[in-house]
Amino acid sequence: MNSKQIRQTFIEFFEKKNHQFIRSSSVVPLDDPTLLFINAGMNQFKPIFLGEKKPGSTRAVNSQKCIRVSGKHNDLEEVGVDTFHHTYFEMLGNWSFGDYYKKEAIAWAWELLTDVWKLDKNRLWATVYKGDDDAFELWTKVTDISPDRVLRFGDKDNFWEMGETGPCGPCSEIHYYIGDNPDEQTPDGVNASDEYWELWNLVFIQYFRDEKGTLNNLPSTHVDTGAGLERIVTVLQNKKNNYETDLFMPVIRKIETLANSSVEKNPVPHRVIADHIRMLTMAIGDGAMPSNEGRGYVLRRILRRASRFGRMLGMHEPFLYKLVDSVGEIFGGIYPEVKDKQSHIQNVVKAEETSFNETLDRGLTHFDRMIKKLDGNVISGEEAFRLYDTYGFPLDLTQLMAKEGGLTVDETGFVREMSKQKERAKTAGKFKRDTSSYTWIDVTDGTDSEFVGYETLESQSVIRKYVKEKDQIYVVLDKTPFYVESGGQVGDTGVMTGENIDLVVNDTQKDGDTFIHICTGDFTPPSKDDFIHCHVDESRRNAIRLNHTATHLLQAALREVLGEHIHQAGSLVTDDYLRFDMTHFEKTTSNELEQVENIVNTAIRENYVVDCSIQSFDDAKKSGAQALFGEKYGDDVRVISVGEFSKELCGGTHVNQTGDIGLFTITEESSLAAGVRRITALTGDKALRIMQEQTTILTKLQQTLKVKPTEMVERVTQLFKQRKELEKKLHQKKQGDVDITGLINQGESFGNTILVVEKILADSMDELKSIGDLFFNQLQCGIGVLGMIGEKKPAIVVVVSQDLVELGIKAGALAKTIGGYMNGGGGGKPHLATAGGKDNKMLDDALKQSKNFLSEILAKFEK
Repeated sequence: MNSKQIRQTFIEFFEKKNHQFIRSSSVVPLDDPTLLFINAGMNQFKPIFLGEKKPGSTRAVNSQKCIRVSGKHNDLEEVGVDTFHHTYFEMLGNWSFGDYYKKEAIAWAWELLTDVWKLDKNRLWATVYKGDDDAFELWTKVTDISPDRVLRFGDKDNFWEMGETGPCGPCSEIHYYIGDNPDEQTPDGVNASDEYWELWNLVFIQYFRDEKGTLNNLPSTHVDTGAGLERIVTVLQNKKNNYETDLFMPVIRKIETLANSSVEKNPVPHRVIADHIRMLTMAIGDGAMPSNEGRGYVLRRILRRASRFGRMLGMHEPFLYKLVDSVGEIFGGIYPEVKDKQSHIQNVVKAEETSFNETLDRGLTHFDRMIKKLDGNVISGEEAFRLYDTYGFPLDLTQLMAKEGGLTVDETGFVREMSKQKERAKTAGKFKRDTSSYTWIDVTDGTDSEFVGYETLESQSVIRKYVKEKDQIYVVLDKTPFYVESGGQVGDTGVMTGENIDLVVNDTQKDGDTFIHICTGDFTPPSKDDFIHCHVDESRRNAIRLNHTATHLLQAALREVLGEHIHQAGSLVTDDYLRFDMTHFEKTTSNELEQVENIVNTAIRENYVVDCSIQSFDDAKKSGAQALFGEKYGDDVRVISVGEFSKELCGGTHVNQTGDIGLFTITEESSLAAGVRRITALTGDKALRIMQEQTTILTKLQQTLKVKPTEMVERVTQLFKQRKELEKKLHQKKQGDVDITGLINQGESFGNTILVVEKILADSMDELKSIGDLFFNQLQCGIGVLGMIGEKKPAIVVVVSQDLVELGIKAGALAKTIGGYMNGGGGGKPHLATAGGKDNKMLDDALKQSKNFLSEILAKFEK
């Protein structure tokens, strides 16, 4: 069987046993700030285990995309070296939420493995928790496994916990012997030898561990199982190595073609690259983007690590992006986003590769020089940080290269240097609080947070629970007209009034499936029979509705003008403006933006009916509805159709007809990240107001310039040209103020060679370079180093006479060294180069060091 058939067999097996198939959630958990990536099959079911959400079905089956590259699950150094650690993997699982328990879980797992997949029973072993007599007895009663193949283990191997507190329970693992000699199997090999592979873990969640560490029985018991697809496929395809299966080989064969290499002769680089491009493809396909923080930095690390392994195979140009289509061939059938977003993924990967390649060679050169000067076998934290800060080398890449040379890295020193760097700005949601730490006060029993805000802006509601924290009151209702912040749309505001209650609702946020109203005002705890009147701020909601529907029109227009590769990579819909982030690799031209504006405004004038319907997710996708990156969708979805113009999955609030929007105008287009552009726009009254303001400004400019509107651009261009000519004349005059002849005459002589190292006055790097050109023209034989105090940072120009250049003294190399004296860098042409630093206070010392450094060089020539 191929991997697709194996995955499908697993799903269909449990569907026949009344399990509901649940699609894999996005590997990027946009609704869970505690996770960088989904790292286990149970992640999307966590609210059910925590009692925060009721399951749609008591039985579930799925195949979940997972990424593990950080924290306690970080096995990055083992990836590619062994045959089973991966950054990206897929977890098959079946779940029972208070339904069946150990008996069925064990019997069905054995049935699938031995009756359906026909695994050799004489190679299978089962382990149970040391105190779980029920599971031990069930293995011998409901399966035909040999009793001596059921082993007991302790907490480390056979007790599962979600965290230090929370749901937990014993587990039973199924292991498979892959060795060549079945007769030599021994119980001692299980959980100890690499020849015994864990295939499947059956977790029996029956306890809740409290803050004191005490285990308490849960009111209902659950089953949570996980079987790694990569390992299952390896066994069923009779391989000894995950990388030899059809989950990896199409990528590896492509690598061999691109590199003219052989995986048999050099396996590790091929494996690492294949693993890493799978991870990158899946993460970017689900909306993650490389950056300098959080999950974005994890992607950047993995990509740069893969790029470095490509160098080992002789690939010095960007190549990873060429592997994305091979990943699509493997996974496109079950995860259509990999195919749908293929061009976007390729563009992101290529842009990152290209950017890194520009600094990789220089970084490797610096690393080699550093190693030669190393006193001992430890690379200091300062040097590791310089590789990170200057050349973009993640710490683990430096550690990898160090390990290859038998060296280690002072990781503590690196962290210390990192802490000195200015802390990057961090964005956090307004309501990322852990509400479990609140002492909620219950008022009434029953379900909560029924949203009625699509139909009405008012409701008579009952308070389910509340909590006071300082000057804020958090309130949960049985039903609410307040839209909760989600899908890019901000939460509603308004008021709540009742007996001794007069609250202003400042925001509405979501915690699991619960709507939390964040309020200020007068609040006296109500009785169970008290109703409160809720009223949403109607004018604000209407303004939000205009902007949200306009966002849908904008995406459709962008796809029409720029291409089908355009996808939404984020949005913000407020009452003041809308913001739309899109996947696009070029700056959108003014002509393209004008076309987009025209298309949107035409759609507004057409006054299309905005229709809302509830459809199954599969039907909605088949009908062409657009889905958002990383968004979590249930089996039934809300589809917003704007005539034949636009169709998207969306839970937000919208106008009834596009004519309600009135007017649309784009106010800004900018770059957000590699491959992501951001557009900001206005609608309705605000769009009209800004256009009126711009007209007023243009009228005043016309009066000031005293020209017709059609002649304004030409007139302003003339003024800029005149200013540039005046600046040039002033610049030339200032250059004349530098006594270059005097500087050369005062230089230090080394035989026939002159060394000039001086600090001069200059206003910019361009002016300093111009002075350097004049200096070169007058310099007969020698080196000049001229430094300036900049507005924020120091700068130096290095000049080398032509005869010394021919002898091998290059200004670019000198500038790089001199830049290092200022914690900066440098480079340029052989006869003239520049260096920059990070602090003006370092200039004088840098010039002093430069003089000593160059004196030693020229002294050799004098001899």
